[in-house]
Amino acid sequence: MTYFTSFFVLILSLFVGNAYAEVAPAPELAVKAYLLKDFNSNRVLAEQQSQSRVEPASLTKLMTAYLSFKALKNGQLQLDQTLPISEKAWRIEGSKMFVDTTMTVTVDELLHGMIIQSGNDASIALAEGIGGTEAAFATKMNQEAARLGMKNTHFMNATGLPDAQHYTTAYDLSLLATALIQDFPEQYKRLYSVKEYTYNKITQPNRNRLLWLDPNVDGMKTGHTESAGFCLISSAKRGEHRLISVVLGAANDNARATESQKLLNYGYQFFDAHLVYKAGATIATQKVWKGTESKLAATTFQDLYVTLPKGDYARAKAKVISKQPLIAPVAKGQEIGRIQFVIDEKVVDEQKLLAAKEVKVAGIFGRLWDSFMLLFA
Repeated sequence: MTYFTSFFVLILSLFVGNAYAEVAPAPELAVKAYLLKDFNSNRVLAEQQSQSRVEPASLTKLMTAYLSFKALKNGQLQLDQTLPISEKAWRIEGSKMFVDTTMTVTVDELLHGMIIQSGNDASIALAEGIGGTEAAFATKMNQEAARLGMKNTHFMNATGLPDAQHYTTAYDLSLLATALIQDFPEQYKRLYSVKEYTYNKITQPNRNRLLWLDPNVDGMKTGHTESAGFCLISSAKRGEHRLISVVLGAANDNARATESQKLLNYGYQFFDAHLVYKAGATIATQKVWKGTESKLAATTFQDLYVTLPKGDYARAKAKVISKQPLIAPVAKGQEIGRIQFVIDEKVVDEQKLLAAKEVKVAGIFGRLWDSFMLLFA
């Protein structure tokens, strides 16, 4: 399959420029690894050792939460449903919401205990409620990680307690954080910005210090073990511009908050995100061969954003790269091209273009005619 390109002007007027805008270097952070990304465009703005395997500690609970939200959505769990507390959950080491085997706790209480108080006991209770056992739940975690594209991640438990085969990367964690916000926005908004939670007359604060320091921060999760160091995934939103930062292996609680704040400030100071096309908009029209229709709209099923250094958007051009020959059948949502954003002949961003609808195979005469025409195309 070959590719044909076409150029067209973006929504805004374009100006000719001689240089790609200079961006200040990312801040130097005293951590093992970090990553900063734009939520809407998925563009990575800064990173260090983002593909190196690390211990995730309690950041693991983002996946436990993701699967819990999924179970709520498909009806496997209900918020007011009570779950038993096993001896394993009661005896687990580390941070707790302080439940015991005499209690039957609601799913909603366990979610608060896991997300706000980082309770290992709550995490195991949810895992057992969904998977039957924590080991079976870990299998589900790994299946979901594979589906999300977390290629360098493997889970052994629902809590993040150390295990040689329990690992991830800053990049993979950014995929998980993005998916959780995108797929379960109401649960995210309801739980991840809560600053403290009281259960069984014990009040514990959210360990994410940025919830107190930055009014734009609305989540997400802290983590800490002796071997992992202090970790924090944070998300901030200014207007419609959301950033996600992943900081792993800071020296202490204060450092993980300070270094995360540096990353977020860097992203907002030097980059802008622009909505280029709304979901479902026709971005280009492509020729289809041997199909019941000869033209097909190329689109995106999510709002298409481009994130560029401040000042560069006005000079950007878009280039559509279409797959040709595009031969029926074509499924709705099938990738049929790409859109590249170019400044001074340099590709600065690229997104997939998808088929807006299905195109079925034409009858025998239509297929024969297009086969003949393809000889001269």
